[in-house]
Amino acid sequence: MNIMPIVDIKKLHKNLNPYHGEKQAQGLCFSVEKDVEIPPSLVNIYKELQDDLGCTIPNHGNLKKWADEGVLLLNTVLTVRAHQANSHQGMGWEHFTDAVIEAVNEQDRPIVFFLWGKPAQAKRFMLDNPMHLVLEAPHPSPLSAHRGFFGCRHFSRANEFLEANGVEPIDWQIV
Repeated sequence: MNIMPIVDIKKLHKNLNPYHGEKQAQGLCFSVEKDVEIPPSLVNIYKELQDDLGCTIPNHGNLKKWADEGVLLLNTVLTVRAHQANSHQGMGWEHFTDAVIEAVNEQDRPIVFFLWGKPAQAKRFMLDNPMHLVLEAPHPSPLSAHRGFFGCRHFSRANEFLEANGVEPIDWQIV
């Protein structure tokens, strides 16, 4: 996981765990290297991004550009045993990532948090700064995306909030 300095963070997205398939996890939540097949959850994120902002769907799953834009892509747990989803859950990573969330929440400037899925939404109680916008939706997984992730318009809502608060919007287009 690449943790960027807090001062550069415009948005925080949390997922439960890193991908557990061979060569999938590369340090950014939902992101994979360019030569790795795009995982189904990211396919759904791209579909929502296209429907929301008209962005072109890229032919790869590397989200480094979002990190360069100031987006923190954070999993609750930062490591996993290959092919064993959630295998490092409860081993201590949550204390670290909770501290990151708390530090971001203390920033007195407009920040948008995307809480996608129940594990991410369980962190909602930590986000009490009135300067921030917290957006919640079901996880983009194929198992739940049709229950409200599709159509949530989080990308445009985040940019509208940032612009309304004098912050440069995120360029969500991945090339």
